[in-house]
Amino acid sequence: MPKQQKVVVITGASAGLGRAIAHGYAKRGCKLALLARNPEALEAAVSECSWMGGEAIAIPTDVSDADAVERAAAEAEAKLGPIDIWINNAMVSVFSPVKETTAADYKRVTEVTYLGYVHGTLSALKRMQARDTGTIIQIGSALAYRSIPLQSAYCASKHAINGFTDSLRCELIHDRSNVKITAVHMPAMNTPQFEWVKTRLKNQAQPVPPIFEPEVAAKIVVDAGYAKHPRREYWVGFPTVEAVIGQKFAPGFADWYLGKIGCEAQQLPDQPQDPNAPNNLYEYVPGTHSARGKFDARSKHSSLAVEASLHRNWLLLGAGALLVGAAAIWKRRSA
Repeated sequence: MPKQQKVVVITGASAGLGRAIAHGYAKRGCKLALLARNPEALEAAVSECSWMGGEAIAIPTDVSDADAVERAAAEAEAKLGPIDIWINNAMVSVFSPVKETTAADYKRVTEVTYLGYVHGTLSALKRMQARDTGTIIQIGSALAYRSIPLQSAYCASKHAINGFTDSLRCELIHDRSNVKITAVHMPAMNTPQFEWVKTRLKNQAQPVPPIFEPEVAAKIVVDAGYAKHPRREYWVGFPTVEAVIGQKFAPGFADWYLGKIGCEAQQLPDQPQDPNAPNNLYEYVPGTHSARGKFDARSKHSSLAVEASLHRNWLLLGAGALLVGAAAIWKRRSA
């Protein structure tokens, strides 16, 4: 694996997928600016990245504040150099039926999970377009295409990111810009968000199986950052592929199916939720945290779909060789 050093900004880097992505780029020897609200967790992530071979700085930032994001971008370039890759990943969510979700909760999720991406993209674009180079990566979700019950605020924000990104992609093409933008859509992952998400559910929240370790998905994000021509979108894992394709061809069936099983599938049976448990919607939950959550025993450490995506060129070459060989055999038999 080449250790081509790049300057990378990652929002939501204090825990979960963002922290796993930081680890992946650190192993490539990159310079990292890690953004999130929790200074303690950011410093822990900085130490891990340094140990893995990267150079990292912590910039405590609430991405819902556009001015704060712009200051963070300026600090990252002042300390690390021109930004090569900007990864929008920060998110918050609420597990709640629509009828019980407040307007304030919808506003906050939108400000972080959608507008946080807009703010990050604007700050990255301002610098990258001036140099006519760079890559912006939007961390999406299967839920950006197929919404599920109890997560309406999060699903709506992820759908909005798709719309925003598609518009920008068209503008970059029109401007003949060499700035690249891609979206990486994720499956259910074992991250700490299920331990601190704001919830009104009866039982504790869980990701809908199958569950993947965040490091599995992070591989795709690192690969996309190093790609000369990143794909328009990456669908990580077969569950994401199924969700996107299923929504295209059978959305009504998906409505019915998720209406029947979707609410129960997101809750741990016989494990009541503490209504007074801390959540990270408006204030971060203190602690150093980590990339992984509490579902290690049920999580997949690999994915055939991810490996196929990472080695797609070799697979295509092998498939081409098989076709040529088969054609040669057929031709000899037909002679």
